[in-house]
Amino acid sequence: MQDRFALHGKVALVTGAGGGLGAHFSRTLAQAGAAVVLAGRRLAVLEALAGQIAAQGGKAYPVAMDVCDPASVQQAYARIQDVCGLVEVAVCNAGVVSSGKSLDLPPQEWQRVLDTNLTGCWLVANETARRLVAAGRPGAIVNISSILGHRVAGGVLPYTVSKAALEQMTRALALEWARHGIRVNALAPGYVQTDLNADFFASSAGQAMIKRIPQQRLGRHEDLDGPLLLLCSDAAAYMTGSTIVVDGGHLQSSL
Repeated sequence: MQDRFALHGKVALVTGAGGGLGAHFSRTLAQAGAAVVLAGRRLAVLEALAGQIAAQGGKAYPVAMDVCDPASVQQAYARIQDVCGLVEVAVCNAGVVSSGKSLDLPPQEWQRVLDTNLTGCWLVANETARRLVAAGRPGAIVNISSILGHRVAGGVLPYTVSKAALEQMTRALALEWARHGIRVNALAPGYVQTDLNADFFASSAGQAMIKRIPQQRLGRHEDLDGPLLLLCSDAAAYMTGSTIVVDGGHLQSSL
């Protein structure tokens, strides 16, 4: 049964692989047997991560990619196919957030978030699917969403809009590409502890937020491993257009 979750012989790409969840997802996929392509803008960081994965017995290949630039995405995929082969699993993880009230939001900041979180995912998913269809091969695409695609929070309007739109795009692409054997699903984490938010969650406001989560704790990176491997592997062969929420019950709370 465990073999159904394995990714041996697969080439998997992770965008935004340079840090946080992207780096963790990359390690998880490598441990499951995939040859992982680490995509991002900070090549030196990706090279260091590739070395760490190799030291642990995995396979990883860094590649420069700006998900907001169609030419950069196409060029990166051409290099990947020459070096690693066809990308069969794509985890669209690259994302940014913007803080502030809508009335104070510059239009270029709105566009920056939508370009990265939504258009960037579409460009990567599309390039993945284009090459899979041409090769007559099935594949799996996982878009990293958020519980803020289902509920709102103050001061992060472009982020919440981008994640809600990303889940609708996930369903639309799943419908379009199902006949090609390409599955498109989304993974929506709740609040997960990272280096970037550690100070906030240590504050009184952060502690109050944690108390509003039914499980009374933040998510850990490893809490996402099972859902990620499910969606990337043949264990989810009959799942497409779905979103898996991993949030400690946060969406079930009205607080």
